[in-house]
Amino acid sequence: MIYRIKATTEGSKNFLRMYEIKTSQTLYDLHEHIQSDLGYAPDQMIEFRTLNATGEEAHEYGLFDMGDGSIDTITMQDLEEREEMTLFYVFDMHNDRTIRLEIIEEDEIAPRKVYPLTSEEKGIAPDQFDPNKKDEKELPASRKPAPRSNNDDNLSDDDEDLGDEETDNEDIDDDEEDLDDDYGGMFGEEEEE
Repeated sequence: MIYRIKATTEGSKNFLRMYEIKTSQTLYDLHEHIQSDLGYAPDQMIEFRTLNATGEEAHEYGLFDMGDGSIDTITMQDLEEREEMTLFYVFDMHNDRTIRLEIIEEDEIAPRKVYPLTSEEKGIAPDQFDPNKKDEKELPASRKPAPRSNNDDNLSDDDEDLGDEETDNEDIDDDEEDLDDDYGGMFGEEEEE
């Protein structure tokens, strides 16, 4: 069996990921996939915090066992058995920034698919190191860059259609001969002895 997991972040309406993972895979497998999918550096501390059925924080699972277990020993099935269907992936320990992960459904394993996988993605991932960096789509209209125009009316008088000008091929040939002289015939035909 697999779980479908919906990933969202607080403060970004544009970010969404749907992940699929086997029930037998661990939180470490999920962690590695999230890092790869979002392009996060692998050398940072992370943890998973789970919520119980009543919405209270239940456990913290880290790269090292902090009392509740380490992410390489806790399977997705373990979370279901503990009724911990919502968890937070803490990717920025210094600023306590998280990605909310909700197990939303269970399904059959599809043949020829390698799990975990990303089945849907929308928006740009939150920056791993800069909590103040915003996706351009999230900026207020007054701070968004002006759209670029491909309109020819924007060209100045100095910008002319270069397609009508003829090229002086003799200048190009002279340049090639100069290069041949400087580099011993490397750019032209071999000189006969």
